Amino acid sequence: MRRVLLLCGTVSVLSLSVTPVHAQWAVFDGANFGQNVLQAARALQQIDNQITSLANQAQMLVNQGRNLATLPLSTLSTLQSTMSQTTALLAQAQNIAYSVQSVEQQYQQAYTSVSSGMSDSALFSQAQTRWQNSVGGFEDALKLQARVVGNIPSDSAAMTQLVSASQTSAGALQAAQAGNQLLALQSRQLSDIQAELAANGRAADLDRARQAANEVGAEAQYQHFAQYDAYVPETVSIPNSGN
Repeated sequence: MRRVLLLCGTVSVLSLSVTPVHAQWAVFDGANFGQNVLQAARALQQIDNQITSLANQAQMLVNQGRNLATLPLSTLSTLQSTMSQTTALLAQAQNIAYSVQSVEQQYQQAYTSVSSGMSDSALFSQAQTRWQNSVGGFEDALKLQARVVGNIPSDSAAMTQLVSASQTSAGALQAAQAGNQLLALQSRQLSDIQAELAANGRAADLDRARQAANEVGAEAQYQHFAQYDAYVPETVSIPNSGN
């Protein structure tokens, strides 16, 4: 711009000192020429500003595209498969299932219906059922614990992948999706802990109920035994082998 202004000033000074000699010669208007040069310079500046603005808009679109890019990594299927395996183990609970109706029915039959009016064989059968329920409850708890421990390596691998994907994410959406999958992993781990606590509590409650019912059964058997007449000693004569 400085060079253009200097050129326009020089042209203007020269135009003032030029005097036309002949009328047929073309007159050079230096002021008009300088004005045109200034207008051209302003137009070039506007074009340069527009180019800069378009470049900024293009960069903004590129950044928006990065922020909208989805995360190529997904652990959803693995989490769903693991949860399905845990749910299947809970569904395989032996004898007394995780069902309110099942608990009410079977608990009434084997734990709260013990009375002295029952026969010894019936008392023994119920005691054996309660023992099987306790053993099955402990076995179910051990299976579920093994499943939870077996999930640790896959959980560790998934966590490593998700943290790495979050740190190298191209945009905000990828980082958010990686964070959401980490939260899903934590939720699945919490469900494992909840299932394990339920299985352990079930086994412990079944064993305590067995002990309480066995005490009632032992009392009923004692009452059965007490109904018999006590032994009364009698004098017995033994023949003399010598007579």
